[in-house]
Amino acid sequence: HSRHMRKDHVLAEELEKVKLGSLLPSSLSKELEKKYLDSEEATIKNSLTRCLDKEIQRWKEDKEPEKINGHFQSELLAIFVIQSIYSGQKRAEDISAAVGEELSHRLSKELPAFLKSYKDAFEDFKEKGRKHRYYKPILIANINNCWNFRDYTEKNMAEKDDSKASILSTLGDIENSGFDVLLQQLFAQLKPIYKKFTENKWDSSNEVMNEIIKTTSKYISDFRTLKDPFYHAIVEKIHARLVKEYIVRLLKRKVSLKTPAQQQNLAQNISKNAADLEAFCASNVPTWLNSALPKLAEIIRLQDLGAIKIEVATLATTYPDIRKRHLEAFLYIKANLSRSELKSILGYLADSTASTLPEAPLFSNINVS
Repeated sequence: HSRHMRKDHVLAEELEKVKLGSLLPSSLSKELEKKYLDSEEATIKNSLTRCLDKEIQRWKEDKEPEKINGHFQSELLAIFVIQSIYSGQKRAEDISAAVGEELSHRLSKELPAFLKSYKDAFEDFKEKGRKHRYYKPILIANINNCWNFRDYTEKNMAEKDDSKASILSTLGDIENSGFDVLLQQLFAQLKPIYKKFTENKWDSSNEVMNEIIKTTSKYISDFRTLKDPFYHAIVEKIHARLVKEYIVRLLKRKVSLKTPAQQQNLAQNISKNAADLEAFCASNVPTWLNSALPKLAEIIRLQDLGAIKIEVATLATTYPDIRKRHLEAFLYIKANLSRSELKSILGYLADSTASTLPEAPLFSNINVS
């Protein structure tokens, strides 16, 4: 029956009553449906392949990606891909619910498959395209492209849909892989600056922290072309790295202080550095990392054994991936602890450390030499 007739409610009801039955023998109708489905599926697959090829071609051109509202991206990529799949499904549903369902089932693997190919192409460009004049903007555009796919998937796919997890996981891989490359240079630049903390035994720690913030700040301004959620995500990664590298320096066993006054002084320096770091990253990051350095500073400042143990216990509750080896390396700073005091503090940690790792690790990423 013509689709338009079916859309006319009065006619549709009449047709329902009469139940005209199929005008074609069912074997022929099945065969035609199958041909239609095969052809529709092939058409959509081809258009997705062409779409990806075109996108890859764009990366090879010697020009900057387009900017929309200040963000690099290929605006049409996600729209075209989602539209291809969606309009195919719509056409099939117009024929009948059963045909619609069958095509929908066949196409459910297309978006995950497309994104896996996209990810492979992106990885390939990431490795081979380093000399490209617009290498960074192209990386940023590709991270931004993930947003429309992510948004569509989260809004339109049921939680129990297997494809949903697969799609979100592939998008996460593309985003993180892009972030890692964008941050490589910054982290390499910061390494020698961090070494100055231990070289000067924390005496000029404010100057060192200012240099770290200045270097990072200059570097971060390029990232403003990321869409907001990705800008926040990359700043969060930077913040986690800055805190981690600071703790790494504290665990180097390079500074050992015998008097409470010296320890007090170091604790003050660490607290000041922590406050500066927090202020620098403030508006973009979750607060879970903010208490790490102040808690460590407090352990250095305290002299009463019971008070130290309580502080260690709260540290371990907040960061359950801290291990004895981390704490032992850190307590090297407190040269006035006797062996038995050290042992009883470390023993306190063993009992309170859960074996489950937190969702966001801090200490488990730190090797103690």
